[in-house]
Amino acid sequence: MPPETTLGIVIPTLGPAAGLGRCLEALGEAGSLVGEVVVADGGSTDATRAVATRYGARVIDTVRGRGAQLVAGAALVTAPWLLFLHADTWLAPGWAAAARGFVADPGNAARAAAFRFTLDDAAPAARRLEAVVAWRSRALALPYGDQGLLIARAFYDTLGGFRPLPLMEDVELVRRIGGARLTLLDAAAVTSAERYRRVGYLRRSARNLTCLGLYFAGLPTRAIARLYG
Repeated sequence: MPPETTLGIVIPTLGPAAGLGRCLEALGEAGSLVGEVVVADGGSTDATRAVATRYGARVIDTVRGRGAQLVAGAALVTAPWLLFLHADTWLAPGWAAAARGFVADPGNAARAAAFRFTLDDAAPAARRLEAVVAWRSRALALPYGDQGLLIARAFYDTLGGFRPLPLMEDVELVRRIGGARLTLLDAAAVTSAERYRRVGYLRRSARNLTCLGLYFAGLPTRAIARLYG
C-alpha cells in the first residue's frame, strides 16, 4: 500500500472496555491501509489497556476529556491520514473500500469525511434516530464523533486540530471544516445503543439536543458536560 494512503487511527477511551475490542477488530478489514492505531486513555481502570494491546494498538495515558485525548493521540500519529473513532463505535464491512476511495482522490486533500450513523438495535426508535441523524448530517453538515472523522493530516494541522474540550470537540471541528468541505461516505459506523436503551431514546435524544443548543448559545463546554452525563 503506498504511504500516501495509510491511515493512523485515534481512539479516545475511558472504559468500559467492552466495545473497544469490536472497534479494533473491525479495523482488520483494511489490512495495510491502517498503518498505526493509538488508543488515548483518560484513566480507565478496567481491561481497556489489555484489550488495546491485544489488537496491537499503542496505548497512551492522557488527561481525562475527549478533546484533550484526541489532541494527544493525533500528536503521535505519523500517518498522512487520520481517522478518529469512538471506542463504542465499530465500522461496518465495506468501510475500508469507502475510506480507500476517499483518500486516493487528490481532490480530498482539503476535505474531510464521516460515515453513516447506525445503531446496534433493532428497535423502531433506533431507525427513527438514524433518520434524524442522516438529515442533520446532510442538511446541517453536522456529523458527530460517533460517525468517525477521516481527514488528511496536513488539512487537520492547517485547521488547528481538535480543541481540548470535554464535550462538543467534534461539533467545533466540523464547523471549522465547513459543510462544503465535508463528505458523507457510503459505509456505516455502528454505535452501541446502550445509553439510549438505558436512559430511553426520547430522553437521551432530548438531552443531546439540549446540549447542542446550549453549546450554540455559548455555555462553557465543561458545564454542558455535566448535563450530558
